[in-house]
Amino acid sequence: MNIVYNDKTDLLYLRFDDRKQDVINKRVSEDIVLDIGEDDRIIGIEILDASRHVSLDRLLPVKYAV
Repeated sequence: MNIVYNDKTDLLYLRFDDRKQDVINKRVSEDIVLDIGEDDRIIGIEILDASRHVSLDRLLPVKYAV
């Protein structure tokens, strides 16, 4: 699993499958987008306004995007 947080946009991305594949984005709420890959599996979750929804300090180590 890969966790990336961009503090400028307050976007958190959780990636479960690193294989290259086509994905379909499915918005499940105003701030949550699922990346659906092969066999309808969730390969990633994008959380907008992440600091409002997640305790970021508990996800360490976090790789910050520049």
